[in-house]
Amino acid sequence: MRVTCPALNIRFLGTGTSSGVPMIGCDCPVCQSTDKKDKRLRSSILVRSAKTTLVVDTGPDFRYQMLREKVNHLDGVIFTHPHKDHMAGLDDIRAYNFFSKKPVDIYADSLTEEAVRRDFYYAFSDTKYPGIPELNMHTIGMEPFMAGDIPVIPIQVWHLKMPVLGFRFGDFTYITDANRIEPEEMDKIRGSKVLVLNALRKQKHISHFSLGEAIDLVKELKVPKAYFTHISHQLGLHAEIMAELPPGVELAYDGLGISMEN
Repeated sequence: MRVTCPALNIRFLGTGTSSGVPMIGCDCPVCQSTDKKDKRLRSSILVRSAKTTLVVDTGPDFRYQMLREKVNHLDGVIFTHPHKDHMAGLDDIRAYNFFSKKPVDIYADSLTEEAVRRDFYYAFSDTKYPGIPELNMHTIGMEPFMAGDIPVIPIQVWHLKMPVLGFRFGDFTYITDANRIEPEEMDKIRGSKVLVLNALRKQKHISHFSLGEAIDLVKELKVPKAYFTHISHQLGLHAEIMAELPPGVELAYDGLGISMEN
């Protein structure tokens, strides 16, 4: 029996690929664009109910993303996978520890938990020095779980050979870093009102959906509204690509907000 999801506000904190847009050292038209929608930090979203504030992934831009969105309270972090562009900024949750006087809940599968414990070993040391991150680790699998008052359904996708977790929050589904989804996992997405999916570039890629593949998947799943994220400078200018997309499909951009009613 599915638990009723409260009304949610979703904010795209970042919609770029691992190098971000603009990419360091690049003088292509996208990286030199003056359109704010062509400025993309590493991919992450903020998920808020009236009672709970969550972030999906803490990439290298996490600190700036939190400052930009004026997020003064954080209840939890949910991780998709252990690549650095999705977890490197975790140390900065210690500011939330300082002001709330309590640990931040961390939700990760065993693969990502291993990386967190390795990369941020000092947070798990028996001898703790002042100011280190305080993490309350929750190991998740494929079973639905509650993060505060928000029900979360994990969806396993494949990033070449790496298992990655997507997540469904009520009628909103978020998937990044994928190029394959098994049929039984696709069934978990069906019925969503909004789907967020990675679309790296137009050309085929070894571990990410291309733009065409992402569009085909949206059509197959019959989701009425879709947004693409984890976008590289190779995809093209935001305004030009938007003009090419079918009805109901848009490119997400940093700062975009979505309201989901219960």
